[in-house]
Amino acid sequence: MAVNSKGAERAVETFLKAVGVNLEEQNMQRTPARVAEMYAYLFDGLGHDPAEAFGPPIAADTGGLVAVRGIPFFSMCEHHLVPFYGTVDIVYQPQEGRIAGFSRFVEAVRIAAHRPQLQERLTQDIADAVMRGLEANAVLVVCRATQLCMMLREGGTHGTETTTSEMRGAFATDTMLGQQAWNLLLPERTHSGASPLGGNVIKLRNW
Repeated sequence: MAVNSKGAERAVETFLKAVGVNLEEQNMQRTPARVAEMYAYLFDGLGHDPAEAFGPPIAADTGGLVAVRGIPFFSMCEHHLVPFYGTVDIVYQPQEGRIAGFSRFVEAVRIAAHRPQLQERLTQDIADAVMRGLEANAVLVVCRATQLCMMLREGGTHGTETTTSEMRGAFATDTMLGQQAWNLLLPERTHSGASPLGGNVIKLRNW
Protein backbone atom coordinates (compact mmCIF):
# COMPACT_ATOMS: atom_id res chain seq x y z
CA MET A 1 0.00 0.00 0.00
CA ALA A 2 1.40 3.39 -1.02
CA VAL A 3 2.18 5.73 1.87
CA ASN A 4 1.79 9.49 1.67
CA SER A 5 4.99 10.19 3.59
CA LYS A 6 4.79 13.96 3.41
CA GLY A 7 1.14 13.95 4.45
CA ALA A 8 1.94 11.67 7.39
CA GLU A 9 4.84 13.89 8.40
CA ARG A 10 2.65 17.02 8.34
CA ALA A 11 -0.04 15.24 10.37
CA VAL A 12 2.49 14.19 13.03
CA GLU A 13 3.83 17.74 13.19
CA THR A 14 0.32 19.13 13.64
CA PHE A 15 -0.46 16.60 16.35
CA LEU A 16 2.72 17.23 18.34
CA LYS A 17 2.23 20.98 18.21
CA ALA A 18 -1.39 20.55 19.32
CA VAL A 19 -0.33 18.71 22.47
CA GLY A 20 2.29 21.33 23.30
CA VAL A 21 5.53 19.82 22.02
CA ASN A 22 8.18 22.34 20.98
CA LEU A 23 9.46 21.08 17.66
CA GLU A 24 12.11 23.82 17.52
CA GLU A 25 14.18 21.93 20.07
CA GLN A 26 17.34 20.59 18.42
CA ASN A 27 16.51 16.91 18.83
CA MET A 28 12.85 17.35 17.86
CA GLN A 29 13.19 18.99 14.45
CA ARG A 30 13.21 15.72 12.49
CA THR A 31 10.82 13.91 14.84
CA PRO A 32 7.74 14.21 12.58
CA ALA A 33 9.66 12.66 9.67
CA ARG A 34 11.07 9.89 11.86
CA VAL A 35 7.64 9.09 13.31
CA ALA A 36 6.05 9.00 9.85
CA GLU A 37 8.78 6.66 8.60
CA MET A 38 8.43 4.39 11.63
CA TYR A 39 4.65 4.08 11.32
CA ALA A 40 4.94 3.36 7.60
CA TYR A 41 7.01 0.32 8.60
CA LEU A 42 4.73 -0.66 11.48
CA PHE A 43 1.70 -0.59 9.14
CA ASP A 44 3.31 -2.15 6.06
CA GLY A 45 1.08 -5.22 6.42
CA LEU A 46 -1.94 -3.16 5.34
CA GLY A 47 -3.22 -4.26 1.95
CA HIS A 48 -1.41 -7.60 2.16
CA ASP A 49 -2.95 -11.01 2.86
CA PRO A 50 -0.92 -13.03 5.41
CA ALA A 51 -2.05 -16.24 3.68
CA GLU A 52 0.03 -15.24 0.66
CA ALA A 53 3.19 -15.61 2.76
CA PHE A 54 2.99 -19.39 2.42
CA GLY A 55 3.29 -19.54 -1.35
CA PRO A 56 3.26 -22.96 -3.03
CA PRO A 57 3.22 -25.69 -0.35
CA ILE A 58 5.96 -28.25 0.12
CA ALA A 59 4.88 -31.84 -0.53
CA ALA A 60 5.75 -34.18 2.34
CA ASP A 61 4.64 -37.64 3.34
CA THR A 62 3.30 -36.63 6.73
CA GLY A 63 -0.03 -36.43 8.47
CA GLY A 64 1.25 -35.75 11.97
CA LEU A 65 0.90 -32.50 13.86
CA VAL A 66 3.43 -29.71 13.30
CA ALA A 67 4.16 -27.05 15.94
CA VAL A 68 5.96 -23.75 15.39
CA ARG A 69 6.53 -22.15 18.78
CA GLY A 70 7.67 -18.78 20.06
CA ILE A 71 7.32 -16.65 16.92
CA PRO A 72 8.01 -13.08 18.13
CA PHE A 73 5.79 -10.23 16.97
CA PHE A 74 4.93 -6.63 17.68
CA SER A 75 1.80 -4.81 16.63
CA MET A 76 -0.06 -1.59 17.33
CA CYS A 77 -3.25 -1.42 19.37
CA GLU A 78 -5.89 0.17 17.15
CA HIS A 79 -7.47 1.92 20.15
CA HIS A 80 -4.44 3.97 21.23
CA LEU A 81 -1.76 3.33 18.57
CA VAL A 82 0.72 2.08 21.15
CA PRO A 83 2.47 -1.29 20.87
CA PHE A 84 1.54 -4.71 22.08
CA TYR A 85 4.07 -7.46 21.62
CA GLY A 86 4.72 -11.07 22.48
CA THR A 87 4.89 -14.50 20.87
CA VAL A 88 2.70 -16.70 18.72
CA ASP A 89 2.53 -20.51 18.80
CA ILE A 90 1.02 -22.39 15.87
CA VAL A 91 0.07 -26.06 15.64
CA TYR A 92 -1.37 -27.42 12.42
CA GLN A 93 -2.25 -30.73 10.86
CA PRO A 94 -1.26 -30.85 7.18
CA GLN A 95 -3.78 -32.04 4.65
CA GLU A 96 -2.43 -34.45 2.04
CA GLY A 97 1.12 -33.67 3.14
CA ARG A 98 1.02 -29.93 2.34
CA ILE A 99 3.51 -28.16 4.63
CA ALA A 100 5.49 -24.91 4.60
CA GLY A 101 8.94 -23.82 5.67
CA PHE A 102 9.02 -22.37 9.16
CA SER A 103 10.09 -18.94 7.90
CA ARG A 104 6.76 -18.74 6.06
CA PHE A 105 4.92 -18.78 9.39
CA VAL A 106 7.14 -15.98 10.71
CA GLU A 107 6.29 -13.87 7.66
CA ALA A 108 2.56 -14.59 7.92
CA VAL A 109 2.60 -13.45 11.56
CA ARG A 110 4.55 -10.32 10.62
CA ILE A 111 2.08 -9.34 7.89
CA ALA A 112 -0.92 -9.92 10.16
CA ALA A 113 0.68 -7.91 12.98
CA HIS A 114 1.95 -4.94 10.97
CA ARG A 115 -1.28 -2.95 10.98
CA PRO A 116 -3.59 -1.44 13.60
CA GLN A 117 -4.77 -4.55 15.41
CA LEU A 118 -6.51 -6.17 18.33
CA GLN A 119 -4.90 -9.21 19.89
CA GLU A 120 -8.08 -11.22 19.49
CA ARG A 121 -8.34 -10.39 15.79
CA LEU A 122 -4.62 -10.97 15.24
CA THR A 123 -5.03 -14.50 16.59
CA GLN A 124 -8.01 -15.07 14.28
CA ASP A 125 -6.19 -13.63 11.26
CA ILE A 126 -3.21 -15.94 11.75
CA ALA A 127 -5.41 -19.02 12.18
CA ASP A 128 -7.38 -18.15 9.05
CA ALA A 129 -4.17 -17.50 7.10
CA VAL A 130 -2.76 -20.94 7.91
CA MET A 131 -6.05 -22.62 7.01
CA ARG A 132 -6.28 -20.78 3.68
CA GLY A 133 -2.60 -20.64 2.80
CA LEU A 134 -1.92 -24.32 3.41
CA GLU A 135 -5.45 -25.68 3.17
CA ALA A 136 -4.64 -27.29 6.51
CA ASN A 137 -6.86 -29.91 8.08
CA ALA A 138 -6.66 -28.21 11.49
CA VAL A 139 -5.01 -25.19 13.14
CA LEU A 140 -4.45 -23.99 16.70
CA VAL A 141 -2.98 -20.54 17.34
CA VAL A 142 -2.04 -19.21 20.77
CA CYS A 143 -0.96 -15.58 21.17
CA ARG A 144 0.62 -14.24 24.36
CA ALA A 145 1.17 -10.50 24.58
CA THR A 146 2.03 -7.55 26.76
CA GLN A 147 -0.29 -4.61 26.13
CA LEU A 148 1.43 -1.27 26.67
CA CYS A 149 -1.90 0.55 26.63
CA MET A 150 -2.69 -1.29 29.88
CA MET A 151 0.68 -0.42 31.42
CA LEU A 152 0.94 3.24 30.42
CA ARG A 153 -2.45 4.46 31.52
CA GLU A 154 -2.97 5.82 35.03
CA GLY A 155 -3.26 2.90 37.45
CA GLY A 156 -1.99 0.57 34.74
CA THR A 157 -0.99 -2.99 35.49
CA HIS A 158 2.63 -4.01 35.05
CA GLY A 159 3.72 -7.53 34.25
CA THR A 160 0.28 -8.56 32.99
CA GLU A 161 0.17 -10.91 30.01
CA THR A 162 -2.91 -11.58 27.92
CA THR A 163 -3.41 -14.89 26.13
CA THR A 164 -5.78 -15.57 23.24
CA SER A 165 -6.36 -18.72 21.22
CA GLU A 166 -8.19 -19.80 18.09
CA MET A 167 -8.91 -23.29 16.77
CA ARG A 168 -9.93 -24.20 13.24
CA GLY A 169 -10.91 -27.37 11.41
CA ALA A 170 -10.55 -30.75 13.05
CA PHE A 171 -9.00 -29.34 16.24
CA ALA A 172 -12.31 -27.60 16.94
CA THR A 173 -14.46 -30.66 16.24
CA ASP A 174 -12.30 -33.56 17.45
CA THR A 175 -11.65 -33.17 21.19
CA MET A 176 -8.86 -35.75 21.34
CA LEU A 177 -7.04 -34.31 18.35
CA GLY A 178 -7.44 -30.81 19.75
CA GLN A 179 -5.99 -32.03 23.04
CA GLN A 180 -2.94 -33.38 21.21
CA ALA A 181 -2.40 -29.94 19.71
CA TRP A 182 -2.59 -28.25 23.12
CA ASN A 183 -0.16 -30.80 24.56
CA LEU A 184 2.49 -29.74 22.06
CA LEU A 185 2.38 -26.21 23.50
CA LEU A 186 2.33 -26.93 27.23
CA PRO A 187 5.75 -26.66 28.91
CA GLU A 188 4.56 -28.77 31.82
CA ARG A 189 1.47 -30.84 32.43
CA THR A 190 -0.01 -33.12 34.99
CA HIS A 191 -2.82 -35.64 35.06
CA SER A 192 -4.86 -33.52 37.47
CA GLY A 193 -6.83 -30.41 36.71
CA ALA A 194 -9.01 -29.37 33.83
CA SER A 195 -7.91 -29.26 30.22
CA PRO A 196 -8.56 -26.15 28.14
CA LEU A 197 -10.90 -28.26 26.03
CA GLY A 198 -12.87 -29.77 28.90
CA GLY A 199 -12.40 -32.92 30.96
CA ASN A 200 -9.84 -33.67 33.66
CA VAL A 201 -6.77 -34.30 31.54
CA ILE A 202 -4.17 -31.58 32.04
CA LYS A 203 -3.51 -28.61 34.26
CA LEU A 204 -2.40 -25.27 32.83
CA ARG A 205 0.30 -23.41 34.72
CA ASN A 206 1.72 -19.90 34.31
CA TRP A 207 -0.65 -18.99 31.49
